Amino acid sequence: MASLSLLYASTAAPEIHRRKLKSFFGPPRRCFRVLSVTSAAVEAAQHCIPAAPILLPDGPWKQIEGGVTAAKGFKATGMYGGVRAGDKPDLALVTCDVDAIAAGAFTKNIVAAAPVIYCKHILDISQTARAILINAGQANAATGDAGYQDVLECAGALAQLLHLKPESVLIESTGVIGQRIKKEALLNALPKLVGSLSSTIMGASSAAVAITTTDLVSKSVAIETEVGGAQIRVGGMAKGSGMIHPNMATMLGVITTDASVTSDIWRKMVQISVNRSFNQITVDGDTSTNDTVIALASGMSGSTNISSLNNYEAQQLQACLDAVMQGLAKSIAWDGEGATCLIEVTVAGAEDEAAAAKVARTVASSSLAKAAIYGRDPNWGRIACAAGYAGVPFNPDELRISLEETLLMNCGQPLPFDRAAASAYLRHAGESHGTVKIDISIGCGPGKSQAWGCDLSYDYVKINAEYTT
Repeated sequence: MASLSLLYASTAAPEIHRRKLKSFFGPPRRCFRVLSVTSAAVEAAQHCIPAAPILLPDGPWKQIEGGVTAAKGFKATGMYGGVRAGDKPDLALVTCDVDAIAAGAFTKNIVAAAPVIYCKHILDISQTARAILINAGQANAATGDAGYQDVLECAGALAQLLHLKPESVLIESTGVIGQRIKKEALLNALPKLVGSLSSTIMGASSAAVAITTTDLVSKSVAIETEVGGAQIRVGGMAKGSGMIHPNMATMLGVITTDASVTSDIWRKMVQISVNRSFNQITVDGDTSTNDTVIALASGMSGSTNISSLNNYEAQQLQACLDAVMQGLAKSIAWDGEGATCLIEVTVAGAEDEAAAAKVARTVASSSLAKAAIYGRDPNWGRIACAAGYAGVPFNPDELRISLEETLLMNCGQPLPFDRAAASAYLRHAGESHGTVKIDISIGCGPGKSQAWGCDLSYDYVKINAEYTT
């Protein structure tokens, strides 16, 4: 899964990738509607990148502006602190006015970064958190005891400025593996960073921009709905473009809500949503050392406190959490390095959701299928092949494969289809940076799931061949 790219150092994407940005968005920009903001936020806005399309699933919610600051009690900011080369914003901060119920999901990579180890420890000993500090430029992974000490010092310094206990501060990092945080620059920038905190749309948007690396777009979303008779909001931001492959969390992400929920239920909900979203995306099959998603619940909406997974209010909040994480996850896959389109794989008829998810992930991860889609080749045999090696038993005579509305295979038998029309469908998706939809049925079971990926282009190789050179 992951959002880091192996040993990447460049803060600017290779030129071939930037040309793609212009073709889809016009001049790089992100528009803000806030008239009065701090100077740090304005500086961050001057180095903006466009906002990603957020493809939310349908549901009883309304998409709103505000990202991580949409929910009551949260502030955010992003700015340049000299942590990475150039002048692109490289520090982000999200805070909560109260002790927020905290949950996290992390990489399973054995070479876990120092901030991952630190956050896992903090969440083991504390149910709450008040602040999340994120730096871009150095991953602080494979940096030994010195790297971990850097995390402790940064957390301690921020806690002192915010008048918090050190264990109330969580840390996320993204950047070059093997490089420690530029601690002196970060520590010097903290007073300005804290001073620029804001509950505005600008604050959330500048934070979403500051955490990006090879991303061509920032990822930020918020929704509003009713839970237990009260209006609640769920927002989030994420970063990721390369080194994306499902394995227990993903890239870097921050989720916020003002719903009221107990610690044990919130942690279960977050893990369920992660499994349905970030664990269901793939770009290149590489899992980062720094994958982290932190979710904070302030409880400031006044909603009923949720203390069980088995009531209607819990189901409502779970659906909202799923929607926000899936929206962010799809925007990451859409923004895959060198990608020209998003691939959405829907699998039905499996024994259960987990089996369907495994087949969907496997198909979305197939390099051969991804390359065929980039070549606008409706080679459904690669899809059938990937489904077959997913490790999920099914009867091949029940396999059904469709490309959007074009049925390619049914009851395990190939069907005649308009190959030119199918190729044109793929071509249009690539030219518009749209979505290629693949539907697969493997039986008559109740299990259904989705996974998301992107096509595999020549540019992916070019981008990843030039990271540190």
